[in-house]
Amino acid sequence: MKKILLIEDNSDIRENTTEILELDGYEVLTAENGKIGVEMATKHKPDLIICDIMMPVLDGYGVLHLLSKNPETENIPFIFLTAKADRSDFRKGMEMGADDYITKPFDDLDLLNAIESRFKKIELLKKKYTKNIDGLDNLVRDVGGDEELKRLTENREKRVYKKKTEIFREGDFPLYLFYIQKGKIKTYKTNEDGKELIINLYGEGEFFGYVNLMQNQGYVESAASLEDTELILIPKSDFFKLLHQNRQVSQMFIKMLSENIKENEDQLLKLAYNSVRKRVSECLLKFFASDENPESALKVSREDLSNMAGTSIETAIRTLSDFKDEKLIEISSGKIKILDHKKLSSLKN
Repeated sequence: MKKILLIEDNSDIRENTTEILELDGYEVLTAENGKIGVEMATKHKPDLIICDIMMPVLDGYGVLHLLSKNPETENIPFIFLTAKADRSDFRKGMEMGADDYITKPFDDLDLLNAIESRFKKIELLKKKYTKNIDGLDNLVRDVGGDEELKRLTENREKRVYKKKTEIFREGDFPLYLFYIQKGKIKTYKTNEDGKELIINLYGEGEFFGYVNLMQNQGYVESAASLEDTELILIPKSDFFKLLHQNRQVSQMFIKMLSENIKENEDQLLKLAYNSVRKRVSECLLKFFASDENPESALKVSREDLSNMAGTSIETAIRTLSDFKDEKLIEISSGKIKILDHKKLSSLKN
């Protein structure tokens, strides 16, 4: 049973609203002022809060402010309930992070629909979405944003990049979210001596360039095509329109697109502690993972492999030769085919 906290100083409205919510199957906690409401929210962690604005001791804005500062209550859906219909009050509440705003007197159905809508969006946060274009389409449809999806996907600019062409450079300011229609992309950093370290690989059906776009700062890495590539460019303004639909969608989209941050952290740890053989094997597997058919032979640049594994080209070539002798891979005409994925991935040293 979902638990709702109702913070309302008017006893008649508080009792009537409680009755409506309980008849609809909710467990209801009540508080007659904002101070008590904050204490109850902190103690009971309700699934949703309905709060009046004009109250003694502590008003609704104060309640929302205090709860948003507490990590244990900051993500509880919050609906303002007020007799004030002034647009400035509505704007202030939404800017502070309220999820909805209902004006008294309200219709019972309007209240219940608003609550149901909040809970549906909470469920969306738990749903897994792929990081490709289908994931984006499913996300927007689930939140009822078909019109936003239509505007986002229509009339996109497409660009074709030849192999080894730079997409953006470290320090450039992001203007687009990139989607790979065809081909493969690497992102990398370069040290003072011009030595590359490949940070990540992206293949068909994936987005890239989103982290700095969301942070609204210059790129902290560069990107280039590993092969002939076709990209779809989604303008920054369209991307932010989608993010700013509401708080739940923003959280979910960021979570979906930011999964690679942990992967990058793991890669740094592996570079620091894993053996060369382990690093080369994992990087090799990553190149194949970004390919449509990981069972086929693949042209992998020895330079790119060494840059990703954080070792010299000579060491990377020697390690590949060892893998070949151990029947882990096959090398023919410069192309590599993995013969034993399981054993290659389980190398210890």
